[in-house]
Amino acid sequence: MHHPGPPRFLSTGETTQLAPRDPDPAANYDWRVADAPPDSESTVGEQSVTEFTPDVPGRYRIGLDAPDGDHLLTVRAFAASYEGADVAGGSGTAIRDRDADHAEIDYGAERAHEGVGRPRVRLDATVEEAEEGAEVVVRATPEPNPESALDASALAVDFVVDDRDVEAAVAEGRRNPRDALRTTDDGRALRVPADAVPDRLRVHGVAVAREPGREQRVSVADAVAVERVDRGGLTAADGIEPAAPDLTAPTGADGPAFETVRLNQPPEWTTDATVYEVYVRTFADADEGEAFEAIAERIPRIADLGVDTLWLTPVLGHDGKPHGYNIVDFFDVAEDLGDRDDYEALVETAHDHGMRVLFDFVANHTARDHEWFRDAYRNPDSPYRDRFEWQESGEPGTYFDWELIANLNHASLNVRRFLLDVIDEWAPLVDGFRCDMAWAVPDSFWRELRDRVKAKDREFLLMDETIPYIPGFHEGMFDVHFDATLYFQLRQVGRGAEPAASLLDAIDQRSEIGFPDHAGFLQYIENHDETRYRVECGDAAAAAAAAATMTLPGVPMVYAGQEIGQRGRRDAIAWDHARDEVRERYERLLTTRTDHPALGPEGDLERVGYHVASGDLSERPIVASGNIHPDDAVAFRRSDGEESLLVVLNFAPETASVAVDADHADRDLVTGESCVVVDGEGTERIRAEEVAVVRETGE
Repeated sequence: MHHPGPPRFLSTGETTQLAPRDPDPAANYDWRVADAPPDSESTVGEQSVTEFTPDVPGRYRIGLDAPDGDHLLTVRAFAASYEGADVAGGSGTAIRDRDADHAEIDYGAERAHEGVGRPRVRLDATVEEAEEGAEVVVRATPEPNPESALDASALAVDFVVDDRDVEAAVAEGRRNPRDALRTTDDGRALRVPADAVPDRLRVHGVAVAREPGREQRVSVADAVAVERVDRGGLTAADGIEPAAPDLTAPTGADGPAFETVRLNQPPEWTTDATVYEVYVRTFADADEGEAFEAIAERIPRIADLGVDTLWLTPVLGHDGKPHGYNIVDFFDVAEDLGDRDDYEALVETAHDHGMRVLFDFVANHTARDHEWFRDAYRNPDSPYRDRFEWQESGEPGTYFDWELIANLNHASLNVRRFLLDVIDEWAPLVDGFRCDMAWAVPDSFWRELRDRVKAKDREFLLMDETIPYIPGFHEGMFDVHFDATLYFQLRQVGRGAEPAASLLDAIDQRSEIGFPDHAGFLQYIENHDETRYRVECGDAAAAAAAAATMTLPGVPMVYAGQEIGQRGRRDAIAWDHARDEVRERYERLLTTRTDHPALGPEGDLERVGYHVASGDLSERPIVASGNIHPDDAVAFRRSDGEESLLVVLNFAPETASVAVDADHADRDLVTGESCVVVDGEGTERIRAEEVAVVRETGE
């Protein structure tokens, strides 16, 4: 239906785009403010795609008159609390609104904020027996910001039932679920009688923190769905595949059964995923039109490395630039790579080898060679004119110095219809989208994309390229986020500009700026946009940096060629000159990560005390000497309840000996060899060339 989607949680003064879903460009859509706090003067525009900015705190109801009926959307506005904060604390709107001339990407930008950052929240749903019968219970687990002095008990929770489910229930003649629910005394849970739950009930919630003397801070919203299923395991909600069987909660032998789904939880398979990026036009030495076949031929070798997810840079028809991001045909593959059958055969080959495939989805722009733009550029009265952004100079809107693209106008129903059709064309073939320039596309579009693909495949991955990352993009939009902050810090450590321990600060920053614990992060040291790490920082640091991406919590990525010591960023990969010792190192690291889930995204990360020395065992453990400096290495703990591991990373060109304040075994799980020595003071030290991983043994 055309309903604009899930409820919005905003700060006063923050603007959100409102758009009808699955739009008909020929139809009329009219917006209104149906209800608002008494002092509000906020309005909506007259266009089919409009914007809304709450001006006072409270609950708003925004009405949409659409061809399929009248819809209402709840907007919950909180007192402005992010004034003076970096945009990473809010949505992508502020990034998109920056002057393009000053829109420099600063990977290491300080995310300064006044006071303490955002709290976090997690929602879970269960079906429980109560005195008056079965109830669906939605519980919130709020957590204060890591920098906050508040206890979790001091946080408030605000729940909103999804307007779409209320509308559907009433239309079916059922009881309004909002009338049936009750909130527990502590405000941490909603209870709804099972017989009042419609086919689908979605509940959204935020945590609210108020530091003494400061305005409130609001978390990224989380959401759960409760869906009726029949006894055969099928959901009653149209188009929704059932969740895993262990999520089914029967209320009785003859009564209804339910499934519960955490809507913002990344796909389960990402907990042990490893991504391999292929720059499609130089990955294989192929003749014109044979790249897909050549890549497919290398799939077995890629799979043998130990990676399981293939990210292909754009494969669609383009303007001739080798990177492929300037697209001229969104519905067919590029002729220089092969034909549609070749592409589908490549995907099938990857699947046959246990690999998932990510499609690089470009939603921000077209090439200037696109037929729409060619017509619109030369003709101000072109029917395609309103499908692009335009500058006063008559040139198209764009970012940076990218002169060969034109920004799409996402306020155009034609553009939104077009992009949704593109999604429907390619999503069924692949396992996820890597979304290019996600920060440059309105949030409303990403929310619709998510609902659209997840309705057919809950395990479909959505990964955003947003630099710097934005916590709000985990609110009903993306599963996994590019971690450019860790990338930048790895470069700084490799250059010797920052201590190795600062990598742990980069990981901590995720929660400090408001990402929930269930958010996923893509960890990388290079990609098609960046200089090869070893060129900038040297081989020793490159080995340690790669090990960091595979031992810190996140989803590691290998950029094709990285595993053989490639030096050129986008050059043809020198397969005939591969450095076998580098590949073998990657294979060992990936195997270790697979064999030890504690190293994965769900393993805990803890700091440990440690002391760094050089490899000279006669050295007094006071300061390091030679080519080893105390800042060259870092030690930390990874644990998952099954085992506890100690990891040592060494960015120096010589072996480091690191004493860790914990009892541990002497075998390195990466090499299988003993890695513990005793120094001149009789202290046991873990020797690490680039990385060592040992089991913690306890007392």
